[in-house]
Amino acid sequence: MAVSVLVVDDSPIARKMLIKALPPDWDIEITQAANGIEALAAYRAGHVDVMFLDLTMPDMDGYQVLETLRKEDLNCLVIVVSADVQEKAQERVLAMGAIAFIRKPITAEGLRDVLKQYGVVV
Repeated sequence: MAVSVLVVDDSPIARKMLIKALPPDWDIEITQAANGIEALAAYRAGHVDVMFLDLTMPDMDGYQVLETLRKEDLNCLVIVVSADVQEKAQERVLAMGAIAFIRKPITAEGLRDVLKQYGVVV
């Protein structure tokens, strides 16, 4: 059964780079969103197993998405992918329920390591 993946970033190029970095042997169905509002709508419209979430986006940022997910007790694995490498940002998203923080630019190796660490891929 395919894993449902939601890639959330306001940059189409960043979404494309992340999707390209996903393990090629991973059985997935990919949905994309350009901001937090679209992300929550996509999440609510169907089952999402893993969400890759940018922090800095228009309309609704990644922090607001994490807060909404927590308030509504919605469940999925959230991996934050951001260029904001400040230690406080990383601590904040982990405290809000994200399982990992990956720095941009993303690499296939770094992404696979995080997915392996959390048992998402073998």
